[in-house]
Amino acid sequence: MNPILDAVREGRTDLLPGLLRPLTASERQEVLARLAHLRAEMRGWDWSRWRERDRIRSALLVAGAGCHTGASPAASWIGAHDLREKQEFPTGPLLGVLADRDPGWLGELAHRLAERAGTAEEDYPLIRELVRLAGCPVPTTDAFVHGWVRSIFTMDRARSTHSPLSIALRQDPYARELVPLLFTTAESPEALHWCSDPTAPNHWPSELAALAQEGIVERRVLVDGCVARLRRGGRQNQLKFFLAMLTRLELTPAEERERTADWIALAAEAPSPLAGHAQQVLVRLADAGGIAAQRLAEMSDAVLRRPEKKLVRAQLGLLGQALRRDPEARRTLLPAVATAFGHEDTALQERALGLVVRYLPPGDRELRRQLALSAQALSPLHRRAATELLGSSTSPAAGTCAEPAYREVLPPPPVRRRLACGPLTLAGTVALVAASDTDGEPAAAAFESAMDGLVRHAHHDRAALAGALRPALAGRRWHPEGDRPVDPQQLSGLDLMAAAVLGRVRAQDLTPGRGALGGGCRPDCVHAALSAVTASRLAEAAHRVLTDPQPFLLATPTWETGSLEPGELVVRLAAYRRLGAEPGPADFAQALLRVRRDPGAVPAAAALGTPEGDRLAAWLAGAGEPPPVRRRVTDPFPDAVPAPCTDPFADPVPDPVPDAVPDPVPDAAPQAGSLRWDRPPRPSVTRRIVLETAERCVVRREFPAAFRGLGRAHTERSRSCSPACAGGLVQGAVLPEDRETQAAWLLPVVTAGATARERAAGAPLPLPRLAELGGPAGPALHLAVATGLGARHAEDRRAAVDALLLLAARGELDAPRLGRDLAELLDLGTVKPSRLAEAARTAAATGAYATTWAVLAQALTPLLAGDGPARGTGELLAVAAECVERCGAHGPAPAGLAEAAARPGSSQLVRQARRLRAALTAAP
Repeated sequence: MNPILDAVREGRTDLLPGLLRPLTASERQEVLARLAHLRAEMRGWDWSRWRERDRIRSALLVAGAGCHTGASPAASWIGAHDLREKQEFPTGPLLGVLADRDPGWLGELAHRLAERAGTAEEDYPLIRELVRLAGCPVPTTDAFVHGWVRSIFTMDRARSTHSPLSIALRQDPYARELVPLLFTTAESPEALHWCSDPTAPNHWPSELAALAQEGIVERRVLVDGCVARLRRGGRQNQLKFFLAMLTRLELTPAEERERTADWIALAAEAPSPLAGHAQQVLVRLADAGGIAAQRLAEMSDAVLRRPEKKLVRAQLGLLGQALRRDPEARRTLLPAVATAFGHEDTALQERALGLVVRYLPPGDRELRRQLALSAQALSPLHRRAATELLGSSTSPAAGTCAEPAYREVLPPPPVRRRLACGPLTLAGTVALVAASDTDGEPAAAAFESAMDGLVRHAHHDRAALAGALRPALAGRRWHPEGDRPVDPQQLSGLDLMAAAVLGRVRAQDLTPGRGALGGGCRPDCVHAALSAVTASRLAEAAHRVLTDPQPFLLATPTWETGSLEPGELVVRLAAYRRLGAEPGPADFAQALLRVRRDPGAVPAAAALGTPEGDRLAAWLAGAGEPPPVRRRVTDPFPDAVPAPCTDPFADPVPDPVPDAVPDPVPDAAPQAGSLRWDRPPRPSVTRRIVLETAERCVVRREFPAAFRGLGRAHTERSRSCSPACAGGLVQGAVLPEDRETQAAWLLPVVTAGATARERAAGAPLPLPRLAELGGPAGPALHLAVATGLGARHAEDRRAAVDALLLLAARGELDAPRLGRDLAELLDLGTVKPSRLAEAARTAAATGAYATTWAVLAQALTPLLAGDGPARGTGELLAVAAECVERCGAHGPAPAGLAEAAARPGSSQLVRQARRLRAALTAAP
């Protein structure tokens, strides 16, 4: 045996420098070929040899690097993912086998390694030593700079003397070259942001400013670099770092004046904190006379269009100061002031109008005409005041024109989209199956089309399907080209059916009633029940591929939402009867849950004369109606164990005689070491609304075992699972004609999104998708939308607004009901007025002013009738007043509005209450 290979197989990296040093170039190439063969052999090892693989990997990396004679292939070998996975990088052994090379070769290797973006940061210690040995210029790639910053921070923290960052930077020979690169990398190094305390010894902005003060780094480089990075934008923590550094540099008035254009751009476009800083600089420059009126007007035109009230208010103050200093500049500055006429906050509109009133010259007709045109953007109340001051924006010849009648603008109702017409081709099926592993969770339509295509082509020509699948799935971890059986429990999604087509699973391992829990879900969680249905269908279809291939699936949806037309299901059942095919129990059960409940299709279903036809007829005649949803408000401190109760919502009837297959969603306690599902939930300190669904007896008694989880009564306690398993496009298509039940199940996630500090789910709430489904739009869906309107995160609020507008466009929105739900949620504290105001403003801005007011008219009562107004009530009243002014609504005022308007003072709540009262009582 070769001693080098022996050392590699034993993992003895310490022996390799001595073994490689005497080899010639040709001998190294010979050893390298054998090392490459060993590397290829390792790739084929299964998991049972992981210990041997881990032992060999580092030694193989070091030996191969030492045997390469070219710098480029050596860098590729060192950076190979399969040689360094989950291993500590062997910097010392690598230097041991490379140190005797030519300096030019070492320098080229260092720069090659620095160009590898995925590994250069980790390889920084090796690259740094190679640069030192070669005496070459230091690399300047982004990853190398990131590695340098991390190493400086690590060195500082690791020193036994705890030397500060200032000493580490001054002792580093590359600081002068690499500090300017901190401002040019695509992403700033994360280690820069690890310390935000300016008094700490490892605060980068303070230490870099000190380097500039001492002349080690040029000050202008830091100033220009910070400003350029702030102009470029980025994540909040990055901008915060560069702003902190700019503050520590303490720019002089001359330096600030030199960058006036940058401050103007930042005030107009940068995030709010950064824009506020730029605005403060501009205020100082304006006070010193460093900004011309024309330039101030151009800047104001952009800043006054921003939604942040604080910035707009400050900019109006800046314009007021400029007008006081130089009244002759009003021809330039007043049109800029008028930009604020279009702001959504009417108080800012009023302030801008006040500036115009104060500084408008009496005889300038052209300026009055220009301002009158801008005044059309004011709210109706302020527009009337502007008209009295400025006159009409129309020409005298045209006369005054009455405002057009209000017309509600709603988005067009979504058009239902059919699934792709006709069965998928063999190539189309294979493409969908191959994409299911790379595109994340597939859309329900793609999943169902691929599943039906696999069934059809396996029935028609399984060998041809297997031949097309094998190369397309070559990268799967279960090795489609192998010949040993695969455990079905290790496969998920369409991979299970593909493995059945390829003969990689055995029929006896596929239980027709097989279910699967969602990751992290408790066994009685609704999301686990939905996942169990899909897993059971996949297992059944895979089992039939191996035993009795089906001609096609009964449950393939008609529409992309997952719904199935009853007439189409009748045609499929007739085709099954004609072919003598036996419907799969899980497939037919899913078809029933998806079918649109149209009593008009009952005769056609009954005429089939088959058991499935009779069940379909009964289902359409009323047996398929979903269970009722009960609504209640939780107590502040619920008991840990519920009291005995005979309520059908909490005490489901027992199962019939057990099937041959165990229930896939058992109620038994988990095994030792698993998650504690029996642990009672933490007591809630606030009351909230919960929805509970009653038992669905027909599902519990007549459907396959994997479906019984959908039929049990689901209470608040039984649904206290991890939000990580909620949602899912394929899950949502299990009950596409039952959005009330799905809304009841989704409500805990929506409520958590409104009350919890952290986000309840990773993606925005699926309320628009839920609103698109079939079935009645009843109390559960309206309550879920109402709760979503008060969500903590803006994306979730926008999702709720989209659902609201979608229901309104389809004529399914019960605005008074939604308003009453909001009133109750506001009273409980689940929804905050300020968040609701933002959501309502978003809905109204689409043109749905009447719809938004119809909702708010019912929601305002608890805020106005309480002992003290909640924070944000004035903002919500402003949105309501805007809606009433725009749509011209009239009618009784919400209870408590008159009392709020009669209060003394000029707070936003009082002003907006008076405005809303005036709008509601104004003559039509």
